[in-house]
Amino acid sequence: MTHRIRWRSDDPVFRLATVLVAVAALSGYGPDVRQPTPPRTAFAAQVASLSEPNGYFDTDNLISNERSYLEVLPDLDRLNVRGGAYIGVGPDQNFSYIAHIRPSVAYILDIRRDNLLLHLLFKAIFQQSRTRVEYLALLFGRAVPGDVDAWRESTIARLAEYINRPGLESKSSDAVHSRLVGVIKAFGVPLSADDLVTIDRFHRRFVESGLELQFQSAGRLPQPYYPTYKELLLETDGKGNQRNYLASEEAFQFVKSLQQRDRIIPVVGNLSGPSALAGIGRVLGEKGETLSAFYASNVEFYLSRQGGYQRFVSNLGRVPHTNRSVVIRSRFGFGASTSEVESVDKLLSDSAVAR
Repeated sequence: MTHRIRWRSDDPVFRLATVLVAVAALSGYGPDVRQPTPPRTAFAAQVASLSEPNGYFDTDNLISNERSYLEVLPDLDRLNVRGGAYIGVGPDQNFSYIAHIRPSVAYILDIRRDNLLLHLLFKAIFQQSRTRVEYLALLFGRAVPGDVDAWRESTIARLAEYINRPGLESKSSDAVHSRLVGVIKAFGVPLSADDLVTIDRFHRRFVESGLELQFQSAGRLPQPYYPTYKELLLETDGKGNQRNYLASEEAFQFVKSLQQRDRIIPVVGNLSGPSALAGIGRVLGEKGETLSAFYASNVEFYLSRQGGYQRFVSNLGRVPHTNRSVVIRSRFGFGASTSEVESVDKLLSDSAVAR
């Protein structure tokens, strides 16, 4: 039997307990009663169940530094890489691969919790945007056009020209960010005060830098050969076609539909870690899904240097895949990136031989 104790507000013990709770919250000890944790959603539960502890990498990764990221799209077409499940690392270049491959579910797996926070910001902006021009306006703190539907057929170059203008005045920009934070909190992922400060800092970088935003490493200035956001936006595939996810309304709407259905799940984890990638593989197996594409960027290089490559291979082998499943990777040399595609089966077999 459960007994409920009913405190009277004039009871001295009740008053003392109230004071102690308030003091604890103000001094940084005990629960912060001013910011109750939102109810855990199914989306937040997936994030929590798959994520590993936060790791470190010395870049902000707000945007990619891979100018070549779209070069592989004709190869994906030739290999008939479509549908299934997608896994990728890093920021929003994933959305261009997702828009092209059309998976039923996507996991964005990155060692940094900051990447999770960045993707929560992206998710909120997708939720608040009807069209591409509104998405870009909210991301970069620019005024939303009066008739967003009139922009649906606009070229990506015209959208970039519209966004490449002065930002909102600070009060309006703060109001936009506050609205987005409210949306982010409703996703149910527990966020600390530091998390909210980080999200605010990320959004301000987009607003302040505009389309000239570049990839940046900790303690180092952006390299002159790093592409700007505008250059990535206007980049073409191996056949000269503009294929960024914001290059067409139809591609944007596909990614937006996955976001709305919580089918793009950001996860904190090391590719060679103990549980995240293997956990994604387990979930895909339970749902009868198979991997279509794994975008690894150049993370394999770092894993090899740190002695974690074989653990990554072992984790990847646990992800259900077919003979059409591929890894998309990038290589850097002389200040330029090259992107390439390799079958998962070949990667696994070559690693087995190398051992």
